[in-house]
Amino acid sequence: MRRALISTLASLLLTAPMALAAPCGNTASGFEAWKAAFAQEARGAGIGQRGVSVLMQTQYSTGTIAADRKQTGVRYSLKDFMRIRGTDAIASMGRQRKAQNPNFFAALERTYGVPAGILLSIHGMESGFGRVMGKYSVLSSVATVAYDCRRSAFFSQHLLAALQLVDRGWLDPNARGAAHGEIGHTQFLAGNVITYGVDGNGDGRVDLYNQTDALASTANFLRRKGWQPGQPYQEGTQNFRVLNEWNAATVYQQAIALTAARIDR
Repeated sequence: MRRALISTLASLLLTAPMALAAPCGNTASGFEAWKAAFAQEARGAGIGQRGVSVLMQTQYSTGTIAADRKQTGVRYSLKDFMRIRGTDAIASMGRQRKAQNPNFFAALERTYGVPAGILLSIHGMESGFGRVMGKYSVLSSVATVAYDCRRSAFFSQHLLAALQLVDRGWLDPNARGAAHGEIGHTQFLAGNVITYGVDGNGDGRVDLYNQTDALASTANFLRRKGWQPGQPYQEGTQNFRVLNEWNAATVYQQAIALTAARIDR
């Protein structure tokens, strides 16, 4: 999910484009001043008092910065990557989950055209089927990378989206996620929750910590990125190319497709 860009955020972001006036920085020293400046921009973009208050309570995340600086891309062979990710276990557990709830996965495929194997493969690789959704404060993490000069423009939009989710009551201010603020069972960035999120269980909220919402949102993301219902998804196909929208690493895409085939067989 980390590669996915926001195609359309929400009307408030479109009607109030960011000027990026808040001064970015590469150390913690300017974070508090940046928050005050960004809060003004957030208000101008339509973020309410609840979201602004949560922004002002965020803390500079040294863990997020350390993880961001260590990124070197995926350099494993496919065999090693699948071993490290535990795709044998993911395939086994994925088949069990599909068998336990066949009507749910059949309904998702009817609606979005994405088979159970793909969704379960992603769910397993992103969070171990919800067992490991991250240890970092979502708001502090995304605020930290929005402040950091390396990718401030990109993550500033996701920070605005996260604050919008807080305003809507769709994101707990104390929510925990991955190092760059990825959220929930399938690790969406906040902007993608706004753009592709689906209220799968009908409770009036899009909650990526709810498995039904997360899997429906993942299916919707792939469908809107060009997934072709009923078509193959192994390497060389159109649907395999859609997996590049989920994650840019070729071995990751290959692992998703190969593991999904074992689940769907």
